Amino acid sequence: MPTTVDTPATAQQSGRSARPDRGAPRARRSVARATHPMWFLAPAFAILLVFFFLPTVFNFVYAFTDWSSFKSQIHPVGLDNFAGLVSDGTLLRALRITIVYAILVAVFQNLFGFLLAVLLERDTAVNRIARVCLLIPVLMSALAVGYIFQALLKPEGSLNGVLGTLLRHDVDYAWLADPTWTIVTVSVIHAWKWMGLSMLIYLAGLKTVPVDLMEAGRTDGASRWRTFWAIRFPLLAPAITFNVATALLGSMNGFDIVQATTGGGPARTTEILNIFIYRTFGQGLFAQATTMSLMLFLAVTIMAFPVIRILRRREEVL
Repeated sequence: MPTTVDTPATAQQSGRSARPDRGAPRARRSVARATHPMWFLAPAFAILLVFFFLPTVFNFVYAFTDWSSFKSQIHPVGLDNFAGLVSDGTLLRALRITIVYAILVAVFQNLFGFLLAVLLERDTAVNRIARVCLLIPVLMSALAVGYIFQALLKPEGSLNGVLGTLLRHDVDYAWLADPTWTIVTVSVIHAWKWMGLSMLIYLAGLKTVPVDLMEAGRTDGASRWRTFWAIRFPLLAPAITFNVATALLGSMNGFDIVQATTGGGPARTTEILNIFIYRTFGQGLFAQATTMSLMLFLAVTIMAFPVIRILRRREEVL
């Protein structure tokens, strides 16, 4: 029987054929560049540059000028705009109202969303229909939601009519005219609009809890209530972080619901920063409005991001 002797040439050839083709990844990358060139992203980057990055840069620049509709030229004024807004107290008042509004919205939105997620967790036909119905406000225009609630909460509105029927006497409470509770009412409206999104995130978190952990808890004799709060709730930390962060960022940048329901009233008790910026810009004081928008940016950065970092650390601990 003939035998074959591996010469260096044949060994080198067989080794080269045994090794994977190193040129294949390079060829795939060249094909990817040919079929998906990076310049396809140029229109998106151009739109982002013109409508986001440039206005943001000019926002920092015009805050230190005297830009207004009453002057033909723009001159730098340093920190005069900041000093004027702080000295008369209007900026600090609007900032305080914005922070209170953001905290209330974050609490209500996450509370409503979490309770709904727990209530509608089971995959039944009724629960599926209820989930879809609760997501409808998320898809609605915020202005439309505000105007609907403005009509419902009038002294002669439908809510007082229903309460009057149940209590068997006339109810004419002005839900949007009480300086003490209007900020709470508007916060509940904002939370109602977005609670469907929070519910969806919490539902996703509940569905990802491993079944083995639940069975281990029940095997150890833990009750259903104890199993939920000791096992399932801690594992919802990523969902809580996302919902709290989005609620804070969205409410601090809120405008449309407050504008449609109260317009900043009564007695400017719901005049959040964006309402104040809108009014100031409408008066032609462009530099002051730009200064307030810069302060809003700083407030969001100072308030929201530390909260997000604390929640992320909590996720690492859990």
